[in-house]
Amino acid sequence: MTNLTKKKTIAVILISYIICSIIKYIEFFFIQTDQTFIADNVICKIFCIIFLAGILRIYNSGFAEIGFDFSNIKKNLLYALFGFGLGIVTFAVSYLVEIIILLCQGKTVSLGFYVTNFALSGATNSVELSLSALLICIAGNIINVVAEEGLFRGFFLHIAKGPFGFKKANFIQALLFGTWHLVTVALEVRNGTMNIPTAAVMAIGYIVLAGILALEWGTCVSMTGVLWAGICEHFFNNFIGNTLHVITESGTDEMQIARIVLSNLLSLTVVLIINKRTKKSVQKD
Repeated sequence: MTNLTKKKTIAVILISYIICSIIKYIEFFFIQTDQTFIADNVICKIFCIIFLAGILRIYNSGFAEIGFDFSNIKKNLLYALFGFGLGIVTFAVSYLVEIIILLCQGKTVSLGFYVTNFALSGATNSVELSLSALLICIAGNIINVVAEEGLFRGFFLHIAKGPFGFKKANFIQALLFGTWHLVTVALEVRNGTMNIPTAAVMAIGYIVLAGILALEWGTCVSMTGVLWAGICEHFFNNFIGNTLHVITESGTDEMQIARIVLSNLLSLTVVLIINKRTKKSVQKD
């Protein structure tokens, strides 16, 4: 599968991306699962997993080859803990900074724990906290990270790194992952809740923020050979964004974008430093 030419690789990636994107836009624009008790669009993610299984079979490959490897339990557990730890630490710092800034502005700050969907422009649906809502949120996020990590850091990165090299392949999947999130902006423009200039700014925001994480998680794949670190941080990031909210008398999650930017930059910085030191250590040996 990694012996494809550059043209064939790009063709396979683009066709796969377009097919999955069509399903995503259909769900966001017409089915709108995020407006139900599920509070998330999971149909397109389930489709991505099924599509991925089909295309891997065409190439006589499997999920283990693209990073879903269960062969070394101890190492994989460490990678998973690293991913969770990275998310916990970087978001703890970003939440703390956000709260300090709001307090310095003279606002009364509290934390709210309830389930919402996620958007840079603010949550569009919230669900009263209950065990069932929490379990649905967890299940939805698991489906989401398996689909997105499998498609972008798994399949796309795996087939592109052969003809293009890792760095270019990582940028390719990161760019596509960024544009993958533009459906939210397109939906708000269609609904009339966002004008074109604002939509352009938000689109750039999605591409940059999602791209930063995609580069980081791609680098994690390069360091570990598996997807577990990225999967676990991706899951934690989504879950904490869906459930833990900063509330003041003037609104909820007013500094959400700043919080996410700080967390993403911290996370990417940590991974790049570890990656650089690991390479130096290998070269010395």
